[in-house]
Amino acid sequence: MSTPLALIVDDEPDIRELLELTLGRMNIDTRSAANLADARRLLGEARFDLCLTDMRLPDGDGLDLVDTIQQHYPDTPVAVITAHGNMETAVQALKAGAFDFVSKPVDLQVLRNLVNGAIKLASFPERDRRSRETLLGDSAIMQTIRSTIAKLSRSQAPVYISGESGTGKELVANLIHAKGPRNDKPFVPVNCGAIPSELMESEFFGHKKGSFTGAVTDKQGLFQAADGGTLFLDEVAELPLHMQVKLLRAIQEKAVRPVGEQKEIPIDVRVLSATHKDLARLVESGDFRQDLYYRINVIELHVPSLRERREDIPQLAENILGKLAGNRDDEQPHLGQEALEALQRYPFPGNVRELENILERALTLCDGAEIQLEDLALPVLDVTVQHERALDQPPPPPDGVALEEYLEGIERNAILKALEQTHNNKTAAAKVLGITFRAMRYRLKKLGLE
Repeated sequence: MSTPLALIVDDEPDIRELLELTLGRMNIDTRSAANLADARRLLGEARFDLCLTDMRLPDGDGLDLVDTIQQHYPDTPVAVITAHGNMETAVQALKAGAFDFVSKPVDLQVLRNLVNGAIKLASFPERDRRSRETLLGDSAIMQTIRSTIAKLSRSQAPVYISGESGTGKELVANLIHAKGPRNDKPFVPVNCGAIPSELMESEFFGHKKGSFTGAVTDKQGLFQAADGGTLFLDEVAELPLHMQVKLLRAIQEKAVRPVGEQKEIPIDVRVLSATHKDLARLVESGDFRQDLYYRINVIELHVPSLRERREDIPQLAENILGKLAGNRDDEQPHLGQEALEALQRYPFPGNVRELENILERALTLCDGAEIQLEDLALPVLDVTVQHERALDQPPPPPDGVALEEYLEGIERNAILKALEQTHNNKTAAAKVLGITFRAMRYRLKKLGLE
């Protein structure tokens, strides 16, 4: 293994010397520049495994150097040094493609963590960042998502993953972690809506023994559990305002203070977050802090609904059926043509998760290896609209209402309307609904309408 080489760019001799000494003790060679011109010259003379640059330079801006490296030396991670408390500048650099940031006065432990991550990234193999076999789908939109994941895995920037329920946001977060240099450290997912408000601070930051009634031992928080790895905050919109303030500080300072502890503990955690709600709208209504929104939403990655990638349904269905069937000795289950066409027309308000539920039920109902249309028992979402375009954006279920319960309510109303329209003629009602008579009888029995 050759000795790593780092480029240090800062016009303050004391800062350059501190960085040179720190990296030298880590067995990393350094070259130094006091301005942009010298930095660009050095970049053309050697291959660097890392660049550390100040944001304010005599002949320009650190962001200019970030842009240069992104364009001409994309395999070189670049981190920026910002003035204390100037998170806006750090966020701007991360958006421009910086790997990470460190604030002045430089905390040496934070610096070492950053440098170790960058050096590991520089030697991280490209093949390990492919995700086609995990995140299925050959549609153009999914190819773009996989390409974006590969790029995001090379950064430490906070990523906000948006998308409807059931689209696979946690899978995307896990891939960003698994395809990057933190993959040998923990990936810690947490559903923010599942933690009681009074326990949140202790759950996230830990507590000291005796800090409150019931604290009989020291407890490690989720941030400490994810140290060196990734913390995934699912349903981040459910965080109460008092916890949003504490989370903001933890992200900015890269440190947490356990309940009952007097001093902060440095943490090295990448934060990914997700929610199915519209965070921007929650910011407007005052239910989510704007400053936290900008910290966690440095980069947004939207996960498409299944309606936006219908061409992926055959591949997804085949994969799901293969998993459900396991190691069966008999013929592997598969979809009949009518069943497949029906799935490709269906709007899937519950997305991939709903597709899994439908296929699991169909596998139980079908007699042989081929799943027929009636085996799917697809909910009828609207009898008054008979074309796919009108079903593209079904309304989401109200808060607190389970998806299955919501869909059953819509299905019941649709069937009752069809029966009323056909004067209780079940055969005619089935025709109105676009389903077989056998499927109609199954639904009537399931919904207790016989």
